Amino acid sequence: MKPTDELKNEHEAIRTMLAIMSEVCDKLDTGRAIEPGHLDEIVEFVQVFADKCHHAKEEGLLFPAMVEAGIPKEGGPIGVMLTEHDLGRAFIRNVKKATPDYKSGDKKAAKAISENARGYAALLDRHIDKEDNILYPMADAHLTASKQAELLKAFERVEREVVGAGKHEQFHAMLQRLQKIYLGD
Repeated sequence: MKPTDELKNEHEAIRTMLAIMSEVCDKLDTGRAIEPGHLDEIVEFVQVFADKCHHAKEEGLLFPAMVEAGIPKEGGPIGVMLTEHDLGRAFIRNVKKATPDYKSGDKKAAKAISENARGYAALLDRHIDKEDNILYPMADAHLTASKQAELLKAFERVEREVVGAGKHEQFHAMLQRLQKIYLGD
């Protein structure tokens, strides 16, 4: 397995969450209530699984290895990905900020949550396409087999030391539970 294969697998989980977020937004937009705790779980998934784990592997490990291999950071796809990561973080901060107001019954908060969650989902959907179809093939072509093996070991350290042992599995279980509730899968 290549490091990019692991990242693509994580993209599948993130895309499942994006579909869940879309259904949550549909409910919010039509005035239907959702379980407020689900918003907390969605935010935690995005902030920990997608950002602290997945984006950390990219920003702290893969992208620097690509730069070292001669792919420019500025003015190229790596720079675009970094900018989009920051935009995504802003959308999720706004969802998190509006969640307590939603829990207390503020109808405007539902609109803020929906707008920001939809913005995040649209951004990430395009972002994942660019990574899977442009950036990752560049990485595969430029990184040596030994560098890729080194990255895989470093990815394991991120899972263990940054995210925490077993946390990845907990997120997948939560994702499956929310998927059944919102997507009927």
